[in-house]
Amino acid sequence: MMQGIFITFEGPEGAGKTTIIHKLVMELQQMDREVVITREPGGIDISEQIRQIILNPDHTMMDRRTEALLYAAARRQHLVEKVVPALKRGAIVICDRFIDSSLAYQGYARGLGIDEVLAINAFAIQELMPDLTLYLDIPPEMGLKRINQHQGREINRLDLEAIDFHHKVREGYHLLLRKFPERIVSIDASASVDLVYEAAKEAVEAFLCKNN
Repeated sequence: MMQGIFITFEGPEGAGKTTIIHKLVMELQQMDREVVITREPGGIDISEQIRQIILNPDHTMMDRRTEALLYAAARRQHLVEKVVPALKRGAIVICDRFIDSSLAYQGYARGLGIDEVLAINAFAIQELMPDLTLYLDIPPEMGLKRINQHQGREINRLDLEAIDFHHKVREGYHLLLRKFPERIVSIDASASVDLVYEAAKEAVEAFLCKNN
């Protein structure tokens, strides 16, 4: 039986997820709970190696179905090794991206179909969905501009996609907001870091208060 809480962060490229996650984790660590921070694809050795294959800018010939399957494979190993054990210990797990990324990027933007990619991932996650998902919404032009101005941030294969692709990713996320309204909270990520963080903190506190 899972005793922990699984919170995921989603958003287009350059939404600022990493910054908000680290600020939130510092806040949550003041509680009398274990807090585990992780990311997808990655989080553990095998999944990090799959990440290098998926996001390598040289792998422009990667088939879209191959891409979707690699994400699902990395997700499965990450769950088994890191997320599920932490939840069973009663930890709060904060994950940078999860299944909604696959649904928005591969399902909608790549044209594979949201339901089809959901079926692939159902096999990988065995019904383990996030308890709460914070979606940081930002226009693609603004997000990509942030990436280009960010020193030290890795430029991956998805960053190099045409702007139309990134608009489709955002459209995909908006579809997911309507599909999972009970789980996903949308936050305007074009605002200042402080405002975005306060909105994220408020959403998490409201969820914890409701479910404690």
